[in-house]
Amino acid sequence: MTTINATSTTNATSTPSATHATPATTSDESLLSPVPDDDGAPFWEYAARGELRIQSCADCGELRFPPRPCCPHCHSFASGWREMSGRGKVWSYVFPHPPLLPAYAEQAPYNAIVVELADAPRIRLVGNLVSGAGEALNSVPPERIRIGARVQVVFAEVNGVAVPRWVLERP
Repeated sequence: MTTINATSTTNATSTPSATHATPATTSDESLLSPVPDDDGAPFWEYAARGELRIQSCADCGELRFPPRPCCPHCHSFASGWREMSGRGKVWSYVFPHPPLLPAYAEQAPYNAIVVELADAPRIRLVGNLVSGAGEALNSVPPERIRIGARVQVVFAEVNGVAVPRWVLERP
C-alpha cells in the first residue's frame, strides 16, 4: 500500500509515446505526494524510469494492484512486475467540489480519473487527465472528459516520486 504525504512537491511528466519515457521536471510545491512502502516500492522505481509495471504472481500469473505481499488468487508470496503498454480508457472521473486542500483550490476545476488498463482490464489506476507533458491538473476542460476515452500514461514527479498521469490518445 502507499500512503499520501501532504508536503511540498515537484511535478514532471514524460511524453506519451512509450512507457519508457524519462520524466521532465516542472515545479509545484504544494500538492500531495505518494510515500512508497515496501510492497509498492518497485512500482515507483519503475515509474521513475518511465515504465508502467503492475505486480504479478510468479506462480499463477495473475496481476494485482495495489501491490501486496500475497496473491489473492493462489496465496503465493512469489511475485514479479509485468510491463504494461501504458494505454487504457477512462473508467470513471470526478471533479472535486470544493477542493479539500488550498493547493488544489488554486487549480479548480481539476479532475481525478480512474483508468482501466488496456493490457489488464481488471486493473484500474487513479490519476489525473492532463493535456500534455508538464501541464497543470486543470489543463483539460471538463467537457472533454468522457467515460471510455482512450488515454496514454505520462509521469509526473511529485516530491521526488514519479506518479502516473494520463493524456488523451486523440487530443
